[in-house]
Amino acid sequence: MANIRDIAKQAGVSITTVSRVLNDHPYVSEEKRAAVFRAMQELQYRRNINAVHLSKGKTNMIGVVLPTINHPYFGELVDGIAEAAIEHGIQLILFQTNYETHRELEALEQLRGSVVDGIIFCSRAIPLDMLTTFKHDGPIVLCEDVEQPYFPSVSICHEKAFRSGLDYLTLKGYERIGYCIGRKDTANSMKRRKAYEDKMREIGREVREEWIFDRCINIEDGRRVMREYLALPEKPDAFLVSADQTAAGMVHEAKQLRVSIPEDLAILSFDNHPIAELMGISTIEIPTRELGIQAFRTFFKHLHDPDTPIEKLMLPYRLIERSTI
Repeated sequence: MANIRDIAKQAGVSITTVSRVLNDHPYVSEEKRAAVFRAMQELQYRRNINAVHLSKGKTNMIGVVLPTINHPYFGELVDGIAEAAIEHGIQLILFQTNYETHRELEALEQLRGSVVDGIIFCSRAIPLDMLTTFKHDGPIVLCEDVEQPYFPSVSICHEKAFRSGLDYLTLKGYERIGYCIGRKDTANSMKRRKAYEDKMREIGREVREEWIFDRCINIEDGRRVMREYLALPEKPDAFLVSADQTAAGMVHEAKQLRVSIPEDLAILSFDNHPIAELMGISTIEIPTRELGIQAFRTFFKHLHDPDTPIEKLMLPYRLIERSTI
């Protein structure tokens, strides 16, 4: 296998010049640069990328941990991360985990083994105390609203956003309110639960567990919720739904079941994905793509300055009124 000494001899330049070309050094004439590339091609030279990474102490790769790729929220989040990463010549490695802790640990071991320079968690199942055992292995950024001193995070304020949705519904005259959530046990979901309990207490309504629906992520989940709603002996008159996809399934199934939206049931969702606009669903817009961009920038800052203070970046949200309320 050819080495840089062979390339230098073939190109008629010094070993230093070859090294500068390989490391994209600016102070090399175009003539010599072309000669080095020509010699590399003639000798069929291939760089040992692992050796390059070892010498630089960086892999120029970042791990992105997400439960599923097949969901608009995570798709937009990754799109934002990728947009920012391209600007810095950093590649993504996606770890799809389906919220399985052992798969998240596999991703973290890639960080510990220096296969990636850092990790962004779009969402996680791994407990925080387990995650902290990796805090010295490289930058870890969380896309969640969580109180902890170990990792930088980027999110919206989920408790305030959920509370604003509840306030809007009660302002419109709805007090019998249920809600749909992706996973009850996440940090974001627990903050939403607190906002819900506080609001119900404020308006003198009891928390009805049968009006709280878990595992609501996609369209089919929304259709399921509507069927279960119809079977309830006492029904809510409004739902706050944590994902547009679920809300879309609810609206579609309501038509099949002859439930009138919003006369029989009002629906307020989150995200503001295109499907919400298409179906006229009132929603609270989350700047998901911008979350991804800021998550990468936070990672990059901590990668190049590990002493950067741990920060919790909160982005704005806004309510968009449409026809489901």
